[in-house]
Amino acid sequence: MSAIETQKQHSDGDTDDIVVDLRRYLAALPSKDGLQQAIDEGEQVAAIIRPLGLPAGIVAAVYAYPLYRENILNSKDLQNKELKDISRFILGLHQLDQFSLPSNWQPGAALAARQSDALRKMLLAVVSDVRLVLVRIAEQLYRLREARKAQRDVQQSLAIETREIYAALASRLGVWQLKWELEDLSFRYVDPDTYREIAKALNEKRVEREAFIDAVKIQLQGELQSNGINAEISGRPKHIYSIFRKMQRKDRGLDSLYDIRAVRILVDDVNECYAALGIVHNLWSYIPGEFDDYIANPKENDYQSLHTAVVGPEGKTFEVQIRSRDMHNHAELGVAAHWRYKEGGARPAAFDQKIRFLRQLLEPADDGADLLDQIRDDFFEDRIYAVSPKGDVVELPANATPLDFAYHVHTQVGHRCRGAKINGRIVPLTHHVENGDQIEIITGSQPQPSRDWLSPKLGYLAGARARAKVRNWFRLQDRDQHLRQGREILDRELARLSEKDVPTDDIAKKLKHKDTDGLCVSLGAGDLTSASIATALQNLRGVVQPRVKTRRSSKQKRTGPDSVGVAGIGDLLCNFARCCRPVPPEPIVGYITQGRGVSIHRQDCGNFLGLNQRSPERVLETSWGDSDKGSYPVDLTLHAFDRNGLIRDITAILADEDANVLDLKSSTDRDSMQVIMALSLEIRDLPTLSTAITRLESLPNVVSVRRKA
Repeated sequence: MSAIETQKQHSDGDTDDIVVDLRRYLAALPSKDGLQQAIDEGEQVAAIIRPLGLPAGIVAAVYAYPLYRENILNSKDLQNKELKDISRFILGLHQLDQFSLPSNWQPGAALAARQSDALRKMLLAVVSDVRLVLVRIAEQLYRLREARKAQRDVQQSLAIETREIYAALASRLGVWQLKWELEDLSFRYVDPDTYREIAKALNEKRVEREAFIDAVKIQLQGELQSNGINAEISGRPKHIYSIFRKMQRKDRGLDSLYDIRAVRILVDDVNECYAALGIVHNLWSYIPGEFDDYIANPKENDYQSLHTAVVGPEGKTFEVQIRSRDMHNHAELGVAAHWRYKEGGARPAAFDQKIRFLRQLLEPADDGADLLDQIRDDFFEDRIYAVSPKGDVVELPANATPLDFAYHVHTQVGHRCRGAKINGRIVPLTHHVENGDQIEIITGSQPQPSRDWLSPKLGYLAGARARAKVRNWFRLQDRDQHLRQGREILDRELARLSEKDVPTDDIAKKLKHKDTDGLCVSLGAGDLTSASIATALQNLRGVVQPRVKTRRSSKQKRTGPDSVGVAGIGDLLCNFARCCRPVPPEPIVGYITQGRGVSIHRQDCGNFLGLNQRSPERVLETSWGDSDKGSYPVDLTLHAFDRNGLIRDITAILADEDANVLDLKSSTDRDSMQVIMALSLEIRDLPTLSTAITRLESLPNVVSVRRKA
């Protein structure tokens, strides 16, 4: 008998005295409006959580809580002997139940302060006893079941709330038996037409599918027994939402999915899992690319199993899942599989490890911060633990930096951060913190955040909450100052990209702003980064993935049909003009030279404009091709003050951006220690060039980096 069956049999019998006494107490209550309905709700929610093996005290609280919520029981009643021992669970469930999303809320919309505060209370209750979260998930499932006859808007609001919060929690906890039904019912309410279409298609083929699975089970059972493997084989239930997601992900119809027919094999240990896999592959041909080994590489919630798809009898494909009984127990119950210890007993180390991701207190967020975004960005990520100079342990998101630590300590500490020491050594603010690092923040006297901190590509901040604090600081500055600073950012970005005569209003509209002033205010406030300008330029020029296959070298190369396209002319010898070095998606034009084929210029190149006036008949219409493997020559001029390791740091950044250095020339004024470097690079596109320039300018002693016009 499996652990699930053992727990269920125990709970179904209600042999725990506390549950029996509580149900007897509730049945004896004087009749009131809503009493029977509340008792029925408690019974149904308890039935959902019975297989999870929760302690008797929590199960008893599940029976009593609906009566407390409906004011049939009050705070004074909780002091009665029948309720006193479970009152803390009842109050915890009441605290969790305060959270609800607005009826017209859609994913991505910010929450009102009241809902944000209620959600924080829910998460704080998680810290006090994580097991109550499973009860809250079960309550949500009960509400979904009861909503079958509710109004459409009520169904949709409940379904969105479930999908965004509770199904995600069930998935992260690994409680699949709740997760699948939550997702299926939510899908049924959000998109009823697609749900019915898939359900109808499955029902039409159910008899045929069951007969096929029965034949497979008989054949497979015989082979496993003849090889000495004691296995349980069953057909695997199909879940409509997972089918829909797979149809979308693989862009296939229902008939072309391999796992519409599926069986599950349960064996005793890991060795028998792989032995059974060999038997399955000997019986039937497996489908390449459809094998997943989640035993060697478990999922994030420790799910383990072998998945394979084979071509079975009659040439029909089906999926096979193979796992040990312990793995199946964990797959069905998730972290609840670790709650088999007695109430009040010692918690095994594995338990604390499984639920560690839930143990964090949310600090009050800045006004305007979207708490749901914080949960998606932070709550479901792995965590790391650093130590403050006072010895306090601080919990941070994965890939956190010293700057994340500074903002975690206090908003003003983050704003005034100038540097950091880790384990006594000064490190860059982009350094990734590791578990156990001791961090000391070096601060200045005045707050002075940098807009570079807001760019995810530059890696200063890993947490959404810290970035929100930086954005809020810039937002609080004067609008005129934002406008002035934003115009400086825009002009500097266009200048260093050597972009001339660009319609800035078009850039603003591409970035969802009315005009250039609105764009500059957003840049100055930190809502947009300078890298977005290069991306907008790329999109404005109508090239989704602009690439040219030709790579610049000392020898001329002949371009292919998928590299530089020359309108009306076949293959020609082409080369990029040294005077302007065009990069996609900048508008380009071809000029027929004498003896050197076609020279490719930017359309605003000064040399080309002169050539066009003298010999317009040599001009050819030219466009970028569709190749995504190209790289293009670019010349940069870098001004800096000399120091040890400067060239090493420059080349390291260029290597990170996959920029190939073709040539580097440096001249140094020994008196002033000023360095001027001429860099010739190969780079992918304009946004990559912008990021590379930004990172180079952030290096110590670097004064400016500009693209040669």
